[in-house]
Amino acid sequence: MNLYPWAIKWGVSVEAIEELRRLLGAIDTNPPHKAGESEGAIQNRIRLEASQKGLRLFRNNVGACMDENGNFIRYGLANDSKKMNDLIKSSDLIGLRPLLIQQDHVGRIIGQFVAREVKAANWSYSGTAREEAQLRFLELVTSLGGDAAFTNQEGSL
Repeated sequence: MNLYPWAIKWGVSVEAIEELRRLLGAIDTNPPHKAGESEGAIQNRIRLEASQKGLRLFRNNVGACMDENGNFIRYGLANDSKKMNDLIKSSDLIGLRPLLIQQDHVGRIIGQFVAREVKAANWSYSGTAREEAQLRFLELVTSLGGDAAFTNQEGSL
């Protein structure tokens, strides 16, 4: 779906659409940290930054394999079936951010779900089927109050 015709139909400004795309991580407004830097190196720096900010992020490996008894096992979030995994791909890093809530939960700290789809330093969104499935997961998390985005450098938390 192209957002621009929809935005025109409903009177949503191009600026608002661009801001939404930036918030969802579909547009990276920051230059890459180091050209050609691996996704793994970036991921390690993001996890370190998260810890320093009080977040806990964990690697979300997604895949399937046969165990030693010949049983087929799927692992990782949103990987219940190949069909589901083709439609929605969970992020590389998932975890929690402590949030102090006001009013009805005064004084209680809750955990906000956090997801980051980490890309190599020279990555930019191109709308491949894989990226679209990853974006669907980010949109799902965001729609339910979580914090989710594509990133190719630290500073996105």
